Amino acid sequence: MAIPTLRVGDAARAPSSTTIETTTPPVPSTKLARALALFALALGSFCIGTSEFASMGIIQLFSASLGIDVPEATNAVTAYALGVVIGAPAVTLAAARLNRRTLLLALMALFVAGNVLSAIASDLHLLMAARFISGLPQGAYFGAGAMVASYIMGPGQKGRAFAIVMTGLTVATIIGSPMATFLGQHLGWRETYLAVAVLSGLALLAIRQWLPRTDALNGTPITQELSALRKGQVWGVMAVATAGIASLFAIYTFVGPIVTDTAKLASSVIPIALAIFGLGMTAGNIVGGRLADRYPMRGIVLGFGIALAVLVIIAKGGQEPWVLFPALFVLGAGLMASIPTMQVRLTKLAPEAPSLMGAMTLAACNLGNAIGAWGGGVTIDAGYDLLSVAWAGFALTLTGLAFFGLILISNRRPALVADVA
Repeated sequence: MAIPTLRVGDAARAPSSTTIETTTPPVPSTKLARALALFALALGSFCIGTSEFASMGIIQLFSASLGIDVPEATNAVTAYALGVVIGAPAVTLAAARLNRRTLLLALMALFVAGNVLSAIASDLHLLMAARFISGLPQGAYFGAGAMVASYIMGPGQKGRAFAIVMTGLTVATIIGSPMATFLGQHLGWRETYLAVAVLSGLALLAIRQWLPRTDALNGTPITQELSALRKGQVWGVMAVATAGIASLFAIYTFVGPIVTDTAKLASSVIPIALAIFGLGMTAGNIVGGRLADRYPMRGIVLGFGIALAVLVIIAKGGQEPWVLFPALFVLGAGLMASIPTMQVRLTKLAPEAPSLMGAMTLAACNLGNAIGAWGGGVTIDAGYDLLSVAWAGFALTLTGLAFFGLILISNRRPALVADVA
């Protein structure tokens, strides 16, 4: 029996100048319908994460196929990240007036097209263009998805809503990326991108079928979204998010050589280490979502504090597998637990621009990816050993805490300080 498409009457309409959370009831009302809607959103983010991380796993395959070396092929990965950073604000603002359900459908369609173009690219420049197109929808998808998830789950659950959308991305590091790499090794890198396109098409159909049709998800005027960018604390929170993710990727980027060259393990252990890291990120994301709804700022202090301790442990004892593997799990959990709390804080600072805040969080995370990889590379290029990347992560984490301290100092509301205490 077919599951009917969810619809909501005009009674659910919410004025654009107010937040959805306080003006409309949770929709849909049944547990099954709500679960299907949230699954559709998470499936979309899973596809996006799989495509993003798969490129790193098949880079040797498409570089050989296109007749270029690996360092040159990394331009395709960079092009995707550039698409995310540019697309997050640009696409979100350009589509500000669109209904969020309609926007999500359009974004997934663009993502499907980008992956199809990636599969048929005949040279590096075409592949770079295709990857750039594939990256454009990512930030806007997470921004709109978080807004829709918050509406579906109801009042007081913004943190959990954002975490659910992010779960697809973190699960992609555990399942999606290894599967895509396996597919590339056995069928070809073009087939990997085609498989992602097919799965993304299924996600598009799931969103079309299971997300509610309601005026409550209508967009907002672009001037209303832009007004959020005039708030200094918004930029401060994004700086904290960038530093936190940079710290994470200072380690994540170099897990492979740390496992083989420092811990002296076989290359076959690398996927296991990455899966452990991904499991930690997923667990931290789930816990962070729950923590964010109760203590919107405490998760940052807790997550960054855990990260500082674990990074020292990795720097001092990461050559021992029994130290390295648990440390990777805890590091991923600690830093990812802070992301939903930052998203909740952003939506409280700028309730008039929920989609833009979600998109900018993802843009900040992707900027952090690049900074973390660069920071870790700097320590290695300076002649230090592979475990020195942990000290780069330590410095980045301290930088994030410094930004957070500046936010607290500049904030005159006692409630915020009380929440952190």
